[in-house]
Amino acid sequence: MTPPTARTPKGTRGDLFDPECPTRRLLDRVGGKWTSMAVKVLAEAAPDEVRFAELQRRMAGVSQKMLSVTLRELARDGLVSRRVEPTVPPRVFYGMTELGLSLDAPLAAVRRWAEENMAEIDRARQLADEQAADS
Repeated sequence: MTPPTARTPKGTRGDLFDPECPTRRLLDRVGGKWTSMAVKVLAEAAPDEVRFAELQRRMAGVSQKMLSVTLRELARDGLVSRRVEPTVPPRVFYGMTELGLSLDAPLAAVRRWAEENMAEIDRARQLADEQAADS
């Protein structure tokens, strides 16, 4: 196990089971619903960019603050590019980086799995709730 103070050299893999490994934070971020939706919208538009307002419109239910936080983190991770046109008000555009595009296929597989299995998951939850109520 890597000591908490040591940095992982570039190009090496993290250790998900190490509590200090940044892989955990990254998985929390890419596993979120807003990240999955933002990546899908931006990947579909690639190589074009999408304005912030359009992203918010396409991602029903996301607040302006949550979308801003999500996009800021994705940009910080190098998955999304951000471009600001100095107008009043400023026009902000987002696009996928090459690294970000490489995330689209794995997230698409998880989204597809969720969509295909949601009915079975709902049935299992209902059965578990009924069994808990009978206990």
